[in-house]
Amino acid sequence: MTPNTEELLRAAAYNNAAWCAAVCRDGGFTDRAWSSPRRTPLYYPDAVTLTRDTGTAALIAGIDTGAPGASVKDSFAVLDLAPAGFEVLFGAQWIHRPASAPGAAPALAWSRVCGPAELEAWETAWDGEESTGLFHPGLLDAEEEEEEAQAEEAQAGGTPRIAFLAGRDAGGRILAGAAVNRTGEVVGISNVFSADGTPDDEAWTGALALIASLWPGLAVVGYESGDDLDTALRHGFTAIGPLRVWVHSD
Repeated sequence: MTPNTEELLRAAAYNNAAWCAAVCRDGGFTDRAWSSPRRTPLYYPDAVTLTRDTGTAALIAGIDTGAPGASVKDSFAVLDLAPAGFEVLFGAQWIHRPASAPGAAPALAWSRVCGPAELEAWETAWDGEESTGLFHPGLLDAEEEEEEAQAEEAQAGGTPRIAFLAGRDAGGRILAGAAVNRTGEVVGISNVFSADGTPDDEAWTGALALIASLWPGLAVVGYESGDDLDTALRHGFTAIGPLRVWVHSD
């Protein structure tokens, strides 16, 4: 583990925690973790560790383990939460792609989602069936509250902190997409999807090209597993370290 890799891991973990906090609209940060005292929405953890030395007792005490489905994202795959009644739900790899020029040109027309109606259409395409309101309209114009975050926003020249990216066909239908968020010197990518009949590579090709346009010169981070990890690696990412998600046994 090189110092540079450790720095990247911490940046990726913080970026993901910031995304979870924005979606959940709850919780708070310490220097070691983000956590929510109330159960978070489906697919989202109740806590995300930010360092390797996050204390288990304080972490668990800060979330609601009495409600079904409470979970912890162990960003460095170092915790043993089994004694506290948790079991591993899944493992994945953090990924990193250095700032670089886009690769192949995407086949779809890619742009940012603008407005609640477009966000609803994006979520319907992501879900495959319907929009549940998981991705609330406030994410489209998320405001920074901390002075440091405001300074970063100003330095970015008005570039959005969070954006939903959509690849559309000639008829305007959303056939691929991704959610992205910027923290510091990295852009996080998540929720990458392609509709049935659309190659998975199109989602990564189009999203990365648009990220390079919105945030030129910034590296991209995220996490993936299985076939999705293989696809990300084909698009210039490198696996930099493991993570685990633990879920409380009901």
